[in-house]
Amino acid sequence: MEPNTTPRFAFGPRNYRLMFIGLAVLAAGFITMTLDSEDYGEGFLGITLGPILLAIGFLIEFWAIMTRPGTSAPIAHDTTTTSTVPSQPTPAAPSAPVAPPVATPQAPTYKR
Repeated sequence: MEPNTTPRFAFGPRNYRLMFIGLAVLAAGFITMTLDSEDYGEGFLGITLGPILLAIGFLIEFWAIMTRPGTSAPIAHDTTTTSTVPSQPTPAAPSAPVAPPVATPQAPTYKR
């Protein structure tokens, strides 16, 4: 991960606008189905126009989720997310190699 990259939100303002438009179309579809004056909603509004509005609303919601936010996506400005990248310490000058310590054998700690 690059040290100066800041996380971005998954959705931008355009995505949220499309989501709210899709929700409005979905609500209009449900309301249109309830406004039908025929018995059991079997008229034009309940069987044809309402479901068409619902299908359009779900397509708008799908489009809102799949659309890329672009460069106008807001940047997350949170103290926990902006300070998660630790700064790299400067490497020290190489020193002479040191011999590894000699391990002394120890008696086992269990009894037979």
